[in-house]
Amino acid sequence: MARFDEVKAKFPGEGLHGVQPPLTDAVVQDAGRRLGVRLPTSLLEILHVQNGGSVADPWNAFQTDVPTSWSENHVPFDDMMGIGCHDGQLSLLDSPYLVAEWCLPSPLVLLSGDGHCWIALDYRECGEQGEPSVTWFDVEANTELPLAADSQKFVERLAVATSLDSDNGSRSASRSGSCRASRVQDACPPE
Repeated sequence: MARFDEVKAKFPGEGLHGVQPPLTDAVVQDAGRRLGVRLPTSLLEILHVQNGGSVADPWNAFQTDVPTSWSENHVPFDDMMGIGCHDGQLSLLDSPYLVAEWCLPSPLVLLSGDGHCWIALDYRECGEQGEPSVTWFDVEANTELPLAADSQKFVERLAVATSLDSDNGSRSASRSGSCRASRVQDACPPE
């Protein structure tokens, strides 16, 4: 728990882009109802520090055991969506729409991503009231990669991206490179 508390205390990055208003119990209850899932306590603890926005540099990547289309050894975690509807910014509440739009499997709650790649709470195995795992989804490569058994373990393993880059700060795999993670089940049928 010490590692989780250390990350939580210094989790927010610079600036206010993507930051939602402070969490209240009512907002959390409404989010659970609207998303149809129980959000993990560890995620809510982080969002109580700052409700979304950029992630501080020491925690902006998650090391992987296999290469992805992003890097030979990690996936980015530069920002995290909060809970709310502030100034048209993306929020965890947008997950159902984004999951459908990007043909991702369900049920997921998206934490971070840009449309091409996502990091999500994955409720497929645990059910909507269980403790979700955290999974990386690469839409373009049609792959997924399990990252952590739960959100607390995910947070505890976050690291600074530059310490993971094998070529001193730049991407070690091209964005269009192949992702060697497992194939995503087709959530949307071909047109």
